[in-house]
Amino acid sequence: MKLEIITPDKTIFSGEVQLVQLPGLDGLFEILNNHAPMIAALGKGRVKIENEDKKLQYFEINGGVLEVLDNKVLILSE
Repeated sequence: MKLEIITPDKTIFSGEVQLVQLPGLDGLFEILNNHAPMIAALGKGRVKIENEDKKLQYFEINGGVLEVLDNKVLILSE
């Protein structure tokens, strides 16, 4: 699935991933391929990304909003 992480200043990540773990307001949750459409508020914490080669990357965010639609995950973060 396609993932984009966008801040007010720039795009900090754009690419294909297998898994995204996010800090929701009520705790951590994960998005996998073919996830149902959703919108969620994000809290402060770490976004964990697993790419197609099983390599992990981490990004710190101070909150934001998530949209999942048609295997595209969009994170608008602070």
